[in-house]
Amino acid sequence: MAVTTRLTWNEEKRLQKLLGNVSLRLLYKSSVHQSDIFYMLERCIHQGPTVTIIYFSEVLWVVFMLEHYLEKSDKLTRPNPSLKFSFRKDRESEITGILETEMKIVSKQLEFYFFGKKEFSVDLGKAILSTYTSKDNDSGQNFCHNTKFLECEVFRVEGIKDDTNYISKITRAMKYRNPLVAELRAYKPCVHIISEIRILLLGPTGSGKSSFINSVKSIFRGQRTRHAPVGADITSITEQYRIYPIKYGKYGTCLQFSLCDSMGIHEKEGVGLCMEDIPYILKGCVPDRYQLNPNRPITPNHPTFISSPSLKDRIHCVAYVLDINSIQDLSSKMVAKLKQIQKEVLKCGTACVLLLTNMDNCSTLPQDNFLNMAKAMTSQSQIMDVSKMLSVPIYNTFMVENYTSEWELDPLKDTQILFVLRQMLRIVDDFLEDMPLEEIEMKTVRERNEGEKNVHRGMRMFHLFPDEDMNLS
Repeated sequence: MAVTTRLTWNEEKRLQKLLGNVSLRLLYKSSVHQSDIFYMLERCIHQGPTVTIIYFSEVLWVVFMLEHYLEKSDKLTRPNPSLKFSFRKDRESEITGILETEMKIVSKQLEFYFFGKKEFSVDLGKAILSTYTSKDNDSGQNFCHNTKFLECEVFRVEGIKDDTNYISKITRAMKYRNPLVAELRAYKPCVHIISEIRILLLGPTGSGKSSFINSVKSIFRGQRTRHAPVGADITSITEQYRIYPIKYGKYGTCLQFSLCDSMGIHEKEGVGLCMEDIPYILKGCVPDRYQLNPNRPITPNHPTFISSPSLKDRIHCVAYVLDINSIQDLSSKMVAKLKQIQKEVLKCGTACVLLLTNMDNCSTLPQDNFLNMAKAMTSQSQIMDVSKMLSVPIYNTFMVENYTSEWELDPLKDTQILFVLRQMLRIVDDFLEDMPLEEIEMKTVRERNEGEKNVHRGMRMFHLFPDEDMNLS
């Protein structure tokens, strides 16, 4: 009688996808084979890459290792590159650790050591998983927590291309990913009167603005999400000005930065984002969910117009988003529009970066040093040309591969996107720190007073010409 896995079809597909579209062959099942650690090792030793799954009622603990071996049961094995992650019934898979695994057997328990520290042990005979955490004292003792598990299975992983290279890429990516997530969660603007940083994405239709927003939201949500609408052709699907808060987890708190989306820029007049709307967007006068109209810009007379925006309402950084594969195809009219926008951005005193999207094969990046990712992307002369065209410094130019049709998160993509986001926020902080606080507050007061004057002026015009179209749509 064939031995079948406890994995559901969906769980198995998610696991295969996470490990790179591999196939799994069941080697050991504790409820069928002997519940003995030596017997398990006998079946699994020298089988190449393996996945060990420990089942609980709501959680699956998974450890992926390049090798599954023990040379001497009471001695630690040599370090073995590994991944530890979990599946939960109510959410997507989550990588919880990048590990250098060492193992040994003590009292019929298989103990797992990561970087020389005992993390957990498995007792097959009693079906108990023991996890260890350090106590807050100088005794060096560990606190042990025992949990009864339902089943333990070990699979051989088949189909991983270039095993060592694959796991090393994931390992090095995750060494950056988790600290980046923690840093961005803890981020606070350097100026105390600003509660959150707003980053506006501008670029031609189809360049990847909304996809970048979805990618960032997916990483912090822990699963793929598609809040910002994305079109399938060159027609702009974004018709509203949107301010997207970034939330950690499904029910977590919002982080202290937001991404703003708008219509794509088009070379033709009367199509795409109206150029006259841009100054008002930059100054924070346009509310969230405002319906954009290519032929009718917002005016101070509009009922939802924010006449007295504070500094926190403003755009603090503009990210020009361009498809890296279409840079050479930009028309002279499109270039002229982008230059016109950049003049307005500089006039408003707003930081700016250049984001090149749709870069293929992010896994080919030099993963040893994510801080130098840009060096391996594409023609340096091409990057320098577009940087010069928009007057954006080369060190403010970044490349990413957005999530598009994928259903699972990829640590390599995550790390790349998080790195770019962190650099954007650092650029904003540098920009704000360079502006004296007194000047910031005076500028805010001055713009608020000017906005109030415009509203009063508009109201006087409305009373003088009540039947005129005051552009309230």
